[in-house]
Amino acid sequence: MLIKRKSIEQAESSRRPVRKPKFAPVTLSEQEGVRYLHFGTEWVQGAMRIRKPDWPELEYAQQMMSWMLFIDAPRTICQLGLGAATLTKFCYRQFPEAHVTAIELNPSVIDICHSMFKLPEDDARLQVREMDAFDFVLHPSSHGAFDVLQCDLYDATARGPVLDTPEFYAACNACLAPGGIMTVNLFGDHPSFARNIKAMKFAFDQVICLPEVHEGNVVALCFRERRKIDLEALAARAAQIQASTKLPAKSWVKGIATALAAK
Repeated sequence: MLIKRKSIEQAESSRRPVRKPKFAPVTLSEQEGVRYLHFGTEWVQGAMRIRKPDWPELEYAQQMMSWMLFIDAPRTICQLGLGAATLTKFCYRQFPEAHVTAIELNPSVIDICHSMFKLPEDDARLQVREMDAFDFVLHPSSHGAFDVLQCDLYDATARGPVLDTPEFYAACNACLAPGGIMTVNLFGDHPSFARNIKAMKFAFDQVICLPEVHEGNVVALCFRERRKIDLEALAARAAQIQASTKLPAKSWVKGIATALAAK
């Protein structure tokens, strides 16, 4: 979610009544067949290739799916921070047996995802909830409920994730079922990065960061329990993922190998 574009045009305003808390305006831009979501600034909060609306266009969004190397048939997936609904849509289409939940505080983001980013309406497998992500992960009904969490929580100022405390990440850990994994989008060249990594390592047994992409995006893999990483097995799994989805999974394994070698 943290790359820049200069061309921004105002999106259609939400019809929902104005209420507190106040949010930055939801805006759009388009270039070369790609529609971008902004919060009134040049920072990109999500993207969709108009002819491939369910494809994760941005590389960091593709990396957010790197948990697929370890979990091949998730039952429950939760997205914290809807953005342009990229990951929510991809998970909903890719895993037809899974229940997908998305948590978004800003009602205008939910509206624009339905109207401009082809987010399906809620059904038996898909639920988009308008609420605070911290409240959601703290709630007892969320604990142990998810095989996968995907966390992408930024505001218009793009100064790092808006939720980044040890308490928040500990609550995220509590939401994972045994063997669960959380992926988090971070801003690698910002002071918030070190703070987030420290908080994640407090809350999770194992944290692995993939290589930086775009203008500083770093995706962290957070494991509920420490895993023995078998790179040969991951490479075989990556080949399967790449053949079936076209996601660049082989590069994820290279990134994990680099991270492990650096320790």
